[in-house]
Amino acid sequence: MLSVASWQLHPLRVRYQETDQMGVVFHGNYVTWFEIGRTEWIRSAGYDYKTIESKGLLLPVVDLNCRYASPGRYDDMLLICTRVEESSALRVTFQSQVRKVISSEQWQAAEIPFGDDLPGELLAEGGTKHVWVGPDWQPTRVSKAMPELYELLARK
Repeated sequence: MLSVASWQLHPLRVRYQETDQMGVVFHGNYVTWFEIGRTEWIRSAGYDYKTIESKGLLLPVVDLNCRYASPGRYDDMLLICTRVEESSALRVTFQSQVRKVISSEQWQAAEIPFGDDLPGELLAEGGTKHVWVGPDWQPTRVSKAMPELYELLARK
């Protein structure tokens, strides 16, 4: 099972429609890729948003940050790198990096322990903070609604 402290890596190739007239990845796509990374992190941990939502839990973004280091371009091979930075019964923070890789061997990696070097060139980094809420949009403790998910997130 995925270690919470590990980076989960998801490969992605830049599509033409994700670039602007300059041939550079449009900046808003990185936020979408952060979401893809979170979704795949949760899936690799043995859950999916559909199941979590069926238990009455929602996970809206309450804060987002993104720093751009280098431009991505059409047809680049990318790794969306995601890990849990912090978690509590009410909140979870994901850390994200988008990295450009050259070789298909780098593209095949699925998980890298935190502290180990991530492959490729850093294009963007940041993360998202979330609050667990119920269907009424009131804060909800994940420790009560899904204790097994809380235990997974609490492991560091």
